Amino acid sequence: MTGEYLLIAVTALAGLIVLAIASLRGWQGWLTLKTRELEQHRPEVEGGAASGMARIEIADLKERIRKLEAIAAGVDL
Repeated sequence: MTGEYLLIAVTALAGLIVLAIASLRGWQGWLTLKTRELEQHRPEVEGGAASGMARIEIADLKERIRKLEAIAAGVDL
């Protein structure tokens, strides 16, 4: 009787391990898929900067233009 229960327990444990491994592989595949999707939809500017960096670069360029216009107009900053 005890041998039968041990066999059932070992078989159930093996099935659980197989199921866990299959689930983990599926999860890793899903994460890989989502990573690729994010990389495809990421807008990039020169130098490979992401959209946040692009906004900072644009703000920096606008500031430089404002300073150059002030210099050209003869305004002392």
